[in-house]
Parts: sequence; structure tokens; C-alpha cells
Amino acid sequence: MRDWEESKSMSMRDWEEIEKRVEELLAKMTLHEKVGQLHQVAPSKAGGFEIPVEEAFKLYQSGEMDEKTYEAIRDHRVLNDHEEEIRRGEIGSFISVMDAKTANRYQRIAVEESRLRIPLIFGLDVIHGFRTMFPIPLAEACSFDDGLFEETARAAAKEAAAAGVNWTYAPMVDVARDARWGRVAEGAGEDTYLAARFARAKVKGFQGEDLAAEDRIAACVKHFAAYGAVEGGCDYDTVDMSLPKFFETYYPPYEAAIKAGCASVMMAFNDLNGVPCTTNAWLIQKLLRQDLDFKGVVISDANAIKECVNHGTAADEDEAVKQAIEAGTEMDLGSDLYTARLERLVLEGLVEERYVDEAARHILRLKFALGLFEQPYADTEREGCFLCQKHRELARKAARESIVLLKNENRLLPLARNVKLAVVGAGAADKKQMLGCWSFTGDHEQVVTLVDALREGGYDYRFGTVCGEKIPLNQEEMLETVRDAEVILAVAEHLNSGEAQSMADLSLRGEQLEMLRELKKLGKPIVTVLFNGRPLAIPELCELSDALVEAWHLGTEAGNAVADVLFGAYNPSGRLTVTFPSKTGECPIYYNHPNTGRPAGDYFWTNKYMDAPREPLFPFGYGLSYSEFSYGPLELTRTAEGIRAAVSVTNVGEYAGTETVQLYVHRRNALRVRPVRELKGYARVFLEPGESKKVSIEVSRQELGYYDAKLQYRTDESDFDVWMAHDSSCGSQGRIRV
Repeated sequence: MRDWEESKSMSMRDWEEIEKRVEELLAKMTLHEKVGQLHQVAPSKAGGFEIPVEEAFKLYQSGEMDEKTYEAIRDHRVLNDHEEEIRRGEIGSFISVMDAKTANRYQRIAVEESRLRIPLIFGLDVIHGFRTMFPIPLAEACSFDDGLFEETARAAAKEAAAAGVNWTYAPMVDVARDARWGRVAEGAGEDTYLAARFARAKVKGFQGEDLAAEDRIAACVKHFAAYGAVEGGCDYDTVDMSLPKFFETYYPPYEAAIKAGCASVMMAFNDLNGVPCTTNAWLIQKLLRQDLDFKGVVISDANAIKECVNHGTAADEDEAVKQAIEAGTEMDLGSDLYTARLERLVLEGLVEERYVDEAARHILRLKFALGLFEQPYADTEREGCFLCQKHRELARKAARESIVLLKNENRLLPLARNVKLAVVGAGAADKKQMLGCWSFTGDHEQVVTLVDALREGGYDYRFGTVCGEKIPLNQEEMLETVRDAEVILAVAEHLNSGEAQSMADLSLRGEQLEMLRELKKLGKPIVTVLFNGRPLAIPELCELSDALVEAWHLGTEAGNAVADVLFGAYNPSGRLTVTFPSKTGECPIYYNHPNTGRPAGDYFWTNKYMDAPREPLFPFGYGLSYSEFSYGPLELTRTAEGIRAAVSVTNVGEYAGTETVQLYVHRRNALRVRPVRELKGYARVFLEPGESKKVSIEVSRQELGYYDAKLQYRTDESDFDVWMAHDSSCGSQGRIRV
């Protein structure tokens, strides 16, 4: 428990007291009650409420879901027929209780009417906000702002805790290099280093210094492990990779979260090299428990224990339960298999009771650390923080920092305050779409769309729906909308992202490109704003647009943030944390690919596609500003710990702005092929016009290391190419031996 202890304000005596109370309580529990602590009740086959109502209806029609469950999902409420199970000590946790009144009702039964008075813990996917929704994580990561990562998590925790939630299934830190995978929206993108910093900040934001504080909740890093590497970017698929690649690319963000004190870990749906993560003792017992000294809770993903039968590694559900509990998966999310089968397996001598004891011990420890035994009830008076002015201001700040300016020909942006604007595209007025995936707790009616922001700001505009992903092009409406306009603001949307939203085609759908083609014929300047939850293959859209703004799914204050950028109230500073391909067939595509013996070049026999550009549409780290920044010569110094890189950055533009200086390295001498570049540091610097600042970043020798083919971590001396750069494709370069 060392890292968890050190991250909290509790003294060692406090922790010793918790351990004593856990053991005393465990000694009083029957096997039946211990198994009950391992049971998390979920309202649907998918776990929580993210399952679409249409999908729930299909399951109901097929007989796979009962009427009560379907109605609960349809009405966004939890089934309320578990009172007797709570009284009997058969439930340890609920997922998707979303209001303090319901949580308190269940909790009152647990702490006042059950034999041992053990409180429940309420979990929920609080991914990027509770009532106040912040940008999806993929968007927020584009800010490269660690303080922002922490601050939005802190606000989300405060609102969630006021609703009775004790535990969030976040952060998701799966490195994702394939945009076909819909869950790329939930994480920080394709880079390991950035994902690790994102993980640390989010854990700190959710948990703070004291888990028992009334405005903090327990974090749960997910999905362990390598879920972002599913084959073909297809959700729930297999993951097969070398162990050196696993440890270098996918493992560090989980490690960072756990070392930051993360209270729990969720196992991934996928198998890793042939073994389902849910039953993978090497992942749990070796990496988590032994190597990281993790003493927190390990929970399955929704129904994942039962799905080991589908994997074919468990002959039946009894065997799935045995494999999971013995591997160390301690809480069963949604499948009800532990509560249905585990007690019998112990009594029959097929599973040793010590596995149940250890699982219950970890769950009880978390409940004590959260202070639930002392204060089990949510304070309904604290719901005033929902969508409060402070949180809305933070949401607007986060959304502005997340926007990435991809193109700005002839300095079309920022727009003049009095410009006559035609706004075309359904996404400009779609409140729900602004929130993106994992936003079922958000209040759609409180969302500010782009049209809302333009109306409230008193801008001169005319809006027409005209076209959308699912709305055919209306030429007559389009011509009427743009008739008197000086500038056309075209909104393009890509609706699908999130879990089970894998896509084989990353181009725009519907007639949106046709809309852009027709608008281009009018000869008026076109600013295109993209609302989407993943990188897209959009070379034609880029060509048709004079300016292109990547606005992602920005949350409650989306419209205000976009308007701030369009009209110059905020100078865009976002930088892409994912590579944009020219064609879907280039996926997986990522900046830090390994060196090859035949790098892409003009010579025929080199590493490239014959039918796609050699370079991506937009590289990792890319993003424009209304300012222009110049970099001086790179200064490299060898230090006792590693290297120090420094560069002078000057704002040579007309606007004050923020530049994100990115430090990349390439190891020239190694026993395994190394990436062409690796991000090893970044720093945001604000500069007034004409102002210069020196930016210095240090990298330790340990951070410059790598794994050899025998899984030995090597930090031996090498020549390194080093860049201080605006993005992964450019920069001031130098070389140093360290």
C-alpha cells in the first residue's frame, strides 16, 4: 500500500487502524457475506447505462433482458428490487446509481438493517464530468495542460460525490494508435508519455490528498491491459504483441496511475497474448500486486467474467469464476456469477476460501479509506455545485484549450466582430452531440451550442440546418442561408465514438462533403468546424475549407468556446494528440513508429503506400495559432541525471498566445529497433507579441531507457537526436551522447 499511503494525508497510524478494523470485520463475516462484498449490481448487460435504448429494446425483444431492466435503462433509473439482498449482505456495490436520494435509500438499508452494517460503495463512469460536462478526454489531452487535467477531474469528483457516487471508472489511459477504435475518445491519444502524465493528473484530481474528503471519489484506472491495441481497432477484439512493446508503450500509463495512488484497477475485456485479462494471473499477481505493490481493488469490466466462456479459456461459468477469483479479479461487475456460484465452489473445495478473503479484504479497505463507515450518506444539500458558475467557467476554459486550429489560409481567422455569417450544418445547434460519449449524467438542456453562443453574443448570422450526417443536403435551404453572407461557417459532424463504436471508414458520412463542394462553388470564404470524437480521414474537406477548426466534443460550454476562438477572444493553443490519416487504410498510424531499414523516400523500394501521401494529413503535436512562434538554436547539456534541452521561443506574430514546446528524442544505438521520435517532455509558454522566453526541459537517463529482447531495461550510453519542436514533424535539432 506504500504508494497509496504516501499519496494521502493519513498517518501510518491511521492506516494501521484501518488494517486492524478490516481484519476484525473480516473475522465476523460468513462466507456468504464475504462473497456479497464481491458483488456489484448493474442495471444492464453492458454494465451501466451507456447501452443505447435501442439496443436494450432488441435484448428485451429477444428475451435476453427482462422488462424491468429494459424499463430502467429506458428511463435512466436503477432497478429498485434489491432491498432484501442488501439486508442479507449479498451486495457490496452498485454501478449507475446517479442521485443522492437513491444512494442514501440503499445505503440506509445496508448500514442500519444488515447484520454487519457494512456500507455500500456506488460506482459510476464519470469519464469527463458529471452534470457539468468537460471535453472528452481525447480533446482535453490536446491542451497539454496537466493542471487542467487535474482541475476538471476535481470538479467532476465534487459533483459526483454530491450525487452519492464514491467511485469512478476513470481515468482510461489505454494508448490508442488506431482511430477505427471508438474508445480512442476516452483516452489521451497515441503517446505513452502524455498518457502517463494525464493518468497522474486525473488520479490526483479525483482522489486528492484524502479519499475520505466529502468532495473526493476513488479513481479506477482502466483497462488493464493494452485494450487500446485491439486488432483492427475493433472493440473487444484480441491483443497480441511482444512483451518489450507492451512494457514500453502500453504499461507506463497504468503504472503512473498506480504510483499516483489510484485506488482501483479495472481489467480489460480483451485477451493479452491469448489469456483474457480478467483471468490473467500474470497481469494481476505479478505486475500489479508484486511489482507495483498494489493493495487496492481489482474489478472486472462489465460481464467480463462470464465472457471468458466465449473466449474459450473457461469451459463453463464455474470454471470462469474459479479462474477469475484465483487470478485476483475481486469484484464482479454485472455478471452476477460470483454471487451465484462462488460460495458453492468454495464449499465444494474447488476454490480456496483465502481467495475470497483477500478480495473482500481489499474491498473493505477501500470502504474504510473512503470514510463510508463514518459517513455513509451523501449530503443532498451539496447538489448546488451542479453546473455552478465556477464549474461552467472551468468547462469553457477547458473547451477553449482543447480546440485545435488545423488550417487558416490567408489568416481568415479570427473573424471580425461584425462579419455577416452564414452557419450551415446540423451540428451547430445539436445540444446532445456537444457532450460526446459517456455523458449520460450530463444535462443536455444546459448545453451551449454554437448557434446558442452566436445568438447570445449578438453576432450577425443566419443559421440553416442544411445537412448533417443523417440529414440529406437541402440545396434550397443552403442557398437561402448563405445568400447575404460574407463568410460561410460550415459545421461537419461525425456522430459515432465511444464503446462499441468501431468504424471501418473514417471519412465523413452522409452528404456533408457534397455540401462543402456546393458551398465552394459560391466563391465565399469557408470556415469549417468539426465536431467529432476521433481522428478522421478528411483530405477533401481540408482542401475545400479556407480555415479548419477541430472542435471535438467539448461539453457543456462547447458553443461559447468555439465562438471565443472564431472571433479571437481566445487564441487557439491546442495540439493534436493523435495523428490524422489521409485514408482510413493507413491505420494504425502514429508518429513514433519504429525505424525501418527502408524509410519512406523517393526511391521505389521504400516503406510507403502507393496510393496515399507519404506524410499524414496532420501529425501528432500539430496545431496552429493566431500567433507565429520562432525557435532559436537548440542548446543541449549533459547533466548528472541525463540531459537538459533548452531553446529560445519568440512570438513573432501580432497576437499574444501560448506555444506548447515539445521535446522529442531518438536513440541512435540500441539492441532493439527504436522509434523515429519519442515525446519525453513538454512545456506551455505564454508570450506577448515580440516577447522571447527560454524553455528548458530535463530528461533523466532512466526516462531515456528501453527494454531489450530479454526484457532487461537498458539505460546504456548512446548518441541521441533531440528536438525542441512545435510538433512531431519539425523542430530545432541537435545531437548529444549520454
